[in-house]
Amino acid sequence: MRGYDRSVSAADHELGPETVWHLQLPEIRFGRDAVEELGFQLAGQGVTEGAHGLLVTDETLVDVGHADRVTDHLEDAGYDVTVWNGVEREPSIETVDSCIEFVRENEGEDGYDFYLGFGGGSCMDVAKGTRAVVANGGEVLDYIAEPTGNGESLTESGPPLILMPTTAGTGAEISPVGIFAVEEKEIKEAISSNHVRADAAVLDPTFTTTLPAEQTAKTAMDALGHAIEGYTTHPFDGLLRASDPSERPVYAGRTELTELFSEKAIELLSGNVRRVVHNGDDVEARAAMLKGALFGAIAGLTAGATLCHAMAYPVGNKYHTYHGETIAVLTPASTLGYNAASDPERFVEVAEMLGADTDGMGTREAADQARREYVRLQQDLNVIPSGLNELAGITENDVDWLASQTVETQQRLLRCNPRPVTTEDAAEIFRDALYNWE
Repeated sequence: MRGYDRSVSAADHELGPETVWHLQLPEIRFGRDAVEELGFQLAGQGVTEGAHGLLVTDETLVDVGHADRVTDHLEDAGYDVTVWNGVEREPSIETVDSCIEFVRENEGEDGYDFYLGFGGGSCMDVAKGTRAVVANGGEVLDYIAEPTGNGESLTESGPPLILMPTTAGTGAEISPVGIFAVEEKEIKEAISSNHVRADAAVLDPTFTTTLPAEQTAKTAMDALGHAIEGYTTHPFDGLLRASDPSERPVYAGRTELTELFSEKAIELLSGNVRRVVHNGDDVEARAAMLKGALFGAIAGLTAGATLCHAMAYPVGNKYHTYHGETIAVLTPASTLGYNAASDPERFVEVAEMLGADTDGMGTREAADQARREYVRLQQDLNVIPSGLNELAGITENDVDWLASQTVETQQRLLRCNPRPVTTEDAAEIFRDALYNWE
């Protein structure tokens, strides 16, 4: 059974391959003006007229009027809605604690009748964390894994939660994970459980048209990362089988179904991102991007994000970079560089999905075209940093700390990686990512 030594698995597992795969998703409603059906969707979740809900969002979405558009539809449907707009970029545990305190002060220990997360991944993760902790009691750190937190398990999901993304990137609307910064330790930690996952998601591309070109590109790179990482992670039956089905990890390896979603996501994202970055009012391209981000999340956040995301969290927490642009600058060296040796034939397929012409090339040479094609895409967008150095002034002197943080704090993701990663490996990949092009 040595072939399974490095495979991702539940902590309590049988010494044998997994034979069962499982897919769990929220109810999904997608399309232009889908927000107009929000009241209908809440009713379908069992929320009755007169119920009092909380909309978790940020100041920008309030200022541009998007939050009012959501609350107007809810109020027309007979619901009472309070808005909490305290979410900041890359939210910390303290941000979630503040939202939880707001809930308890206004509604008591039972909380609101329903919750909505509206915005980018930060808003949706804060909504997920708030709903989960209010429903289960205690505080956020109770449900963060040891040694940072207490490692307690969630047992309740709480009242209905609907998530509404305004970016085509994070996939937080369907994921079972909420990710938060632990500022004093310069790391990010997650609450990971199917009790974190939303009950429903509403994806309306008209909410994405006000997203600036730079943010559109950066969030798209996160979505593309999910799709590629999900396509190249372990197959589900290359993992160890959990002793109890309830202990099966939420990142459980790729299947034929997740591969289909990855393939379509790569096509939609790489085929439309140039259009939408250079013409933000192109609603057709915006819809394709939002659909691609959803499909990429179904693939990558079910099969498993891998090395690139593991490396991105220490960078983002220390240097306060946007998650999407961090994924963008790390993907060439990590997913499409280091990991290509794990299965070159699979990376040839990725290269061709990205538009590379591999005719006449050997397998390894053709696999390397995936990295070249991805970098060409970033250069065409003209808003992506050329590497870690341009991103945040990161130099050779920072590499060892970033590498040690990756290996010491991100085993949840590194276990999903198709190729083993040591601290020395991570350091070399960080060096490679300092400059993706000159």
